[in-house]
Amino acid sequence: MQGFDFSDGMETVKTVGDTMVPDKSYSEIVKIIQSARERAFYKVNEELIGMYLQIGKYVSENSRDAAYGDAYVEGLADFFAQNYPELRGFTRRGLYRMRQFYELYGEDEKVSTLLTQLSWSNHIKIMSSCKSAEERYFYIALCAKERYSARELARQIDSAYYERYMLSQKPATPAIAESKRSTSNAFLDTYTLEFLDVPEVVSEKDLQRSIVQNLKNFILEIGKDFSFIGEEYRLQVGGHDYYIDLLFYHRGLSCLVAFELKIDEFKPEYVGKMNLYLEALDREVKKPNENPSVGVILCAKKDDEVAEYALSRSLSPTMVSEYKLKLIDKTLLQKKLKEYIELAENNRALK
Repeated sequence: MQGFDFSDGMETVKTVGDTMVPDKSYSEIVKIIQSARERAFYKVNEELIGMYLQIGKYVSENSRDAAYGDAYVEGLADFFAQNYPELRGFTRRGLYRMRQFYELYGEDEKVSTLLTQLSWSNHIKIMSSCKSAEERYFYIALCAKERYSARELARQIDSAYYERYMLSQKPATPAIAESKRSTSNAFLDTYTLEFLDVPEVVSEKDLQRSIVQNLKNFILEIGKDFSFIGEEYRLQVGGHDYYIDLLFYHRGLSCLVAFELKIDEFKPEYVGKMNLYLEALDREVKKPNENPSVGVILCAKKDDEVAEYALSRSLSPTMVSEYKLKLIDKTLLQKKLKEYIELAENNRALK
């Protein structure tokens, strides 16, 4: 199918007499072709990953002797270079990666069904960047779910998405814990908006405008299950008009999600306004088969105790999250996560 470029938004027409009229069947045929191409791509990738796993096993088994191992890999790389120069990836470095790939996952049933769903470049990024098996498993599962490109995966790893996600799962105060439970832990405590490429924001309108201009990156950060509905979404309550900063639909939760953007520290009164928005959405916009709407108050800073008190009598599922305009120091997040894991293990040992 190479050589064809199909545009999602193209207009198809057919001729009836001397008149050109749209023909929806044309676009349906294009969808069939695109679907077939996508299935073919994933099948080829499945075979490729399976091949690298088999080669990695062979290299691992034939290079176990420490004295002989390096010589074996060097000899194999030279063999490919001399006899099959057209084959890419079978260099010394590439063969070591295949061996590492097998030794990490070859006997691991936990991820065996997911391995072929990722591209080789994504596997290389995960192997080279992740320090623990848990972190590797996390990104493998996330890649399979979200279908990350190499660039998208690199961004998530560089922004310490794993550490931020895990820290968001730590025990919380009752009201915050209930909000997380009711939203299936779909939201983080901290979001990184470094892609806005601004040192600071001077108004909420500026923040909203910057997010909309970088919507693809924002959805990558909050999760690809989100579909954007609109900005300044108008709600009418009584004789008054209200406007939600950003409105999304979350496919996994099957509900509307309202984002309110604040450039200052979280204040309790923000919850009352969000409750009004969510009630209006549920009465006027939500469909019968959808779940109650969810609110996210995205602030520059928050005090967890203040958020707990403010949310304790909230009528609707609402999350209070922080945003950062720069990448957070990954080493610091790793240290915090390690301390949290050690504390949790000590608490379990005392019980």
